[in-house]
Amino acid sequence: MASDQLQQQAQLAMVLGSDTAPFETLISHLMSSSNEQRSSAEALFNLAKQTNPDTLALKLAHLLQLSPHPEARAMAAVLLRKLLTRDDAYLGPRLSLPTQSSLKSSMLSCIQREEAKSISKKICDTVSELASGILPENGWPELLPFVFQCVSSDSSKLQESAFLIVAQLSQYVGETLTPHIKHLHGVFLQCLTSESASSDVKIAALNAVISFVQCLSNSNERDRFQDVLPAMIRTLTESLNNGNEATAQEALELLIELAGTEPRFLRRQLLDIVGSMLQIAEAESLEESTRHLAVEFLVTLAEARERAPGMVRKLPQFIDRLFAVLMKMLEDVEDDPAWYSAETEDEDAGETSNYSMGQECLDRLAIALGGNTIVPVAYQQFSAYLVASEWQKHHASLIALAQIAEGCSKVMIKNLEQVVSMVLSQFQSPHPRVRWAAINAIGQLSTDLGPDLQNQHHDIVLPALAAAMDDLQNPRVQAHAASAVLNFSENCTPEILAPYLDGIVSKLLVLLQNGKQMVQEGALTALASVADSSQEHFQKYYDVVMPYLKTILMNATDKSKRMLRAKSMECISLVGMAVGKDKFKEDARQVMEVLMSLQGTEMEADDPITSYMLQAWARLCKCLGQDFLPYMDVVMPPLLQSAQLKPDVTITSADSENEAEDSDDESMETIILGDKRIGIKTSVLEEKATACNMLCCYADELKEGFFPWIDQVALTLVPLLKFYFHEEVRRAAVSAMPELMRSAKLAIEKGEAQGRDLSYLKQLSDYIIPNMLEALHKEPDTEICVSMLEAINECLQISGNLLDEGKIRSIVDEVKQVMTASSSRKRERGERANAEDFDAEEGELIKEENEQEEEIFDQVGEILGTLVKTFKASFLPFFDELSSYLTPMWGRDKTAEERRIAICIFDDVAEQCRDAAFKYYDTYLPFVLEACNDESPEVRQAAVYGLGVCAEFGGSVFKPLVGEALSRLNVVIQQPNARQSENAMAYDNAVSAVGKICLFHRDSIDSSQVLLAWLNCLPLSNDVIEAKVVHDQLCSMVERQDVDLLGPNNQYLPKIITVFAEVLTGKDVVTQETAGRMVNILRQLQQTLPPSALGSIWSTLKPEQQHALQSMLSS
Repeated sequence: MASDQLQQQAQLAMVLGSDTAPFETLISHLMSSSNEQRSSAEALFNLAKQTNPDTLALKLAHLLQLSPHPEARAMAAVLLRKLLTRDDAYLGPRLSLPTQSSLKSSMLSCIQREEAKSISKKICDTVSELASGILPENGWPELLPFVFQCVSSDSSKLQESAFLIVAQLSQYVGETLTPHIKHLHGVFLQCLTSESASSDVKIAALNAVISFVQCLSNSNERDRFQDVLPAMIRTLTESLNNGNEATAQEALELLIELAGTEPRFLRRQLLDIVGSMLQIAEAESLEESTRHLAVEFLVTLAEARERAPGMVRKLPQFIDRLFAVLMKMLEDVEDDPAWYSAETEDEDAGETSNYSMGQECLDRLAIALGGNTIVPVAYQQFSAYLVASEWQKHHASLIALAQIAEGCSKVMIKNLEQVVSMVLSQFQSPHPRVRWAAINAIGQLSTDLGPDLQNQHHDIVLPALAAAMDDLQNPRVQAHAASAVLNFSENCTPEILAPYLDGIVSKLLVLLQNGKQMVQEGALTALASVADSSQEHFQKYYDVVMPYLKTILMNATDKSKRMLRAKSMECISLVGMAVGKDKFKEDARQVMEVLMSLQGTEMEADDPITSYMLQAWARLCKCLGQDFLPYMDVVMPPLLQSAQLKPDVTITSADSENEAEDSDDESMETIILGDKRIGIKTSVLEEKATACNMLCCYADELKEGFFPWIDQVALTLVPLLKFYFHEEVRRAAVSAMPELMRSAKLAIEKGEAQGRDLSYLKQLSDYIIPNMLEALHKEPDTEICVSMLEAINECLQISGNLLDEGKIRSIVDEVKQVMTASSSRKRERGERANAEDFDAEEGELIKEENEQEEEIFDQVGEILGTLVKTFKASFLPFFDELSSYLTPMWGRDKTAEERRIAICIFDDVAEQCRDAAFKYYDTYLPFVLEACNDESPEVRQAAVYGLGVCAEFGGSVFKPLVGEALSRLNVVIQQPNARQSENAMAYDNAVSAVGKICLFHRDSIDSSQVLLAWLNCLPLSNDVIEAKVVHDQLCSMVERQDVDLLGPNNQYLPKIITVFAEVLTGKDVVTQETAGRMVNILRQLQQTLPPSALGSIWSTLKPEQQHALQSMLSS
């Protein structure tokens, strides 16, 4: 060992010695294709980095300056840059001042001497990297004068290098350039308007000006560069006029970046810029990639709505012309014979890059601009296309319609009949590719316009799809019709599907026996979806369908049939869930035997069966319930293995040369984070997400039976709450948390927890809840934030008072943070609403985004409600801290939902904390009283419920407010539409509150008058909880023979008997106990009242009520 070290030290001394040859050899070995040579060179290089950083840096600089070999100079520049990059192994601060000084001067001289353009660029990268660490502290005063000198030199090469450095410094340390804003402005303008500057220099200047404008923090500074904008655009148009499309493409890529980040900078010249881009996009003489980049610029501009809302919608002709360009691109599809073969790999045969670009951009444009803008233009262009003779135009219209449906769904639903008939008319087209496109459109519309499309047009869509399945000459059309049945049924009720099942199932069975695998796969997926959507209606087909499915499962063993077999698993498990355990039990056993034997075999990494099998097992568990437990030992090990998969990640620098190769690999997803490009293998992430979802399913289904796996699953899923590579993984981990805790609690309660007690549940909750709070704090996605809050609330309900004060403190702190972050997002949207181009469409989008924020507040309210219910008055010190966050929510400027949540929180405090809550009455009750007459029925309901709570528990503190409370409640009860559906819950709660005032504050009211009014409001039927309370109160008062209620000479008894009769024959509006007491009262009345009196009351009831009551009274 010691001799190895001595040898390495000797090698190091030689490499770093005065002779340059050994160092050059080391660098060439670092580029060697021989692994052995490369790794020993890397070890030596790393040793030098640790022990002699100064000498190493100087050696590299020397090599960069003087080596005659271009590849050695290039490698030296790259290695030097890596040494100076500010990451964990950053060398900068470890270098001595003389070394830094020597590096700085040799770098600048390298820039002047280097002739090779690609190496020059690498040297500029290294200079910028070094400068970004020391320039802010004025550690390189010579750099900027040198850069400005290069800009004004006669050498194009030096000008280009200087602009490159300016661009990079703008990104890294823009603030060090801002003091030179005036000088830079002049430099940019002079270069971009110069007749003599080369196109390369102009592109470098364009890159620099765009980077610099992006780093300026205020709009006044950015506006100083408005006069440079025409020259920036001219760089593009000049290169096109000179036939230099490669330069034009570079310019377009830079302008696209500007459009995405600073769209308002383009505003004053928008008409000209957009006009130029449209001209480029329309010019069929130009290269496709040039036209595509112009389209990308326009779509990016439309998408940059957070920074410039509504700006492009106001441009005349913009949408019409861009839409027409995209439609023209969609026409570029060839009638490739391979398409007709219906082999999966030929799915996009005949489609061109124009076609793909058109598809993608229509989808993005519709989402960015919305239906009110897009639909009128689209319909006008479709109608022209659909009367043309070329099949490509018909095909293009249908593809375009499917692409815009997601972004335009709200507007398209209003014209549903027109849309559906336009598509269905093309089911009769003589061209198979048009028929395919029509079916494709129906499938997409079923997803985007469902369930409206299913509810209104099932009678024409399903028969059309069934007929398309008969197209024997075109198996691809048949298969696609089956896929569209899948889309249709996913958004469909069992009742709608039932009448069509005979026809659809029999056709799908015919397709299952078709020779083409693609058709069989389509039929299996459709059958699975139809079974899932029709549920028990599928029972009658089970005996016919299941044998086919089992045959495929048992016999499709060939590698080429892997997907077919996988889909048969999916179909069997969904059919089993649809028909239920009793029908499926026997077949399930056989199917699980096959799955177990498959599980024991070695599968290839890309085998689809793995992920389908994970899902099939989970469905079998859902279907069989506790009977599935014996199989868990087989299922769990591979499932945990899949959930624990490490993401397959490659990290490169964002501007690395292999960028193009990576971006074409469909199995990789690419994310840009700062200056890093992260490539992730999607199949691994999808398998991981599926496995996490399945773990959640098992915990949910098996409840206490899942106990033996809780520890392993918790240790697997809790870290995944912060798995930022994949949203679905985080979602599944979040959903599983309450399920794990519920499983533990039930097992402990039922004595099935292997001897564990509540201390185990506390331990689990102390692990889960803090981790969820930490994940919530960092969660970037609002929708997942809502799910996290919901899951935290469930966990709190399950752990109850096992939570200690420290945990409550961290929950309350996180609640404050969540409310603050949500409010600031809403404030930012408010600022967007004040932008000059803001319009109604943008307002609609902001409204949708704010609705998500309301869901956050709603969940916060639920959490606080749970804490108040669990800890009662001991939670109040925390409530006091939160009041500064809650009080603003009562304001009239807040949304109805925010006001409702604030009132509900007060209601909970008043109800759960009783006397301890009196101190809040003065502050909150005026708000509650006012809210009783809010225009929102939900706010009214919360407010009148709160008055009922205060009447019940407020004692003498509430007494002075009884009069005002009654008049507020009276307004709610007396309003003309009080009992209509949207107001009914507020009505029932108001009546209940009046009842509580009668019960607890009778001495403060005119009791006979108020009680009569209350009685005349009964029975209640909407809010079943309040109805049960009120009907029980009525029953008790009758039992006590309450004089004010019965009236003089029992005058109101007929009304009371009628109410009893309606309550007893109504639906779930009385507890069993109260109902028994009511029946006893009626039996007593039968004994005591004259038959004629009872008969006249009886005659006012409906015949079915009379009949039901007779049988109750006689039983």
